[in-house]
Amino acid sequence: MAVYSMTGFATAHTAPSAEAAGAPAGHGLGLEIRSVNSRFLDLVFKLPEELRGSEPALRELLNARLKRGKVELRAWIEGRNESGLRAPAVTDLQRLVSAQDAIRSWLPTAAPLSVADVLQLTGRQGAPMGDQHEPLLALAAEAVDALRKARAREGARLAAMLTDRLGQLRQLALDAAPLIPQLVAQQRQRFLDRWNEALGSDAASAGATEQARDRALNEATAYAIRIDVAEELTRLGSHLDEIERLLKAGGELGKRLDFLIQELHREANTLGSKSSSIELTRISVDMKVLIEQMREQVQNIE
Repeated sequence: MAVYSMTGFATAHTAPSAEAAGAPAGHGLGLEIRSVNSRFLDLVFKLPEELRGSEPALRELLNARLKRGKVELRAWIEGRNESGLRAPAVTDLQRLVSAQDAIRSWLPTAAPLSVADVLQLTGRQGAPMGDQHEPLLALAAEAVDALRKARAREGARLAAMLTDRLGQLRQLALDAAPLIPQLVAQQRQRFLDRWNEALGSDAASAGATEQARDRALNEATAYAIRIDVAEELTRLGSHLDEIERLLKAGGELGKRLDFLIQELHREANTLGSKSSSIELTRISVDMKVLIEQMREQVQNIE
């Protein structure tokens, strides 16, 4: 299954209907869908008044095909303004004048129709827009298919980037693993050298010398426990394996990836807090940079 981004754009159009004898040409439909990242599925519709009745069906269609993202669907009737404003038909004007005369005979103070009123009223004449419901849904389904393909292409790029960062994190973890035994051995030797130097300057008894040596080894052991990051590296490797598995499986994985990224960041922070060398600190910083890059991109995954 593919990995889907929440970012995408698609558009679709229907051709205007053929012009009938003595009647104005029909209008085609245009529709576009754009989406960006969001924690949930947030739908926004921008429809002309004639297409408002189709909004519930459009909402049901998008809910069935998309899971997350802020999605804006905009539809319009094409051909309305292609040649500027069209003069209303004479028969329409006659009907409006008759209606206006009848109304003003009962309501003499009623305002006369303005040009804008006439254009608005005559613009709604013709084939009822209810006839556009099925074509609009078909057009929306076509656009959603195109949107999902666009989101899949973007998702593939995101998955490739995340996989690359996983490889870099694995290498940093491998670089960190041998540093801890080296640091422990160095510190153990420092403790022993310090105590041997202190004891060598005094005429200490053999028992005191042995006791001092045991104390030095105990302190070295406590130090080793304090800086040991084997557990953090093990958990980090487990999180990396799970992220890789999810990317291969695909589907709706954005929220799970977001949680795992938080866990990676926690382990990298702990690694840095236990660091006792410049090299281990550098590895921790490099890890956090890579994890932050992953976090930004995971925000866009469905």
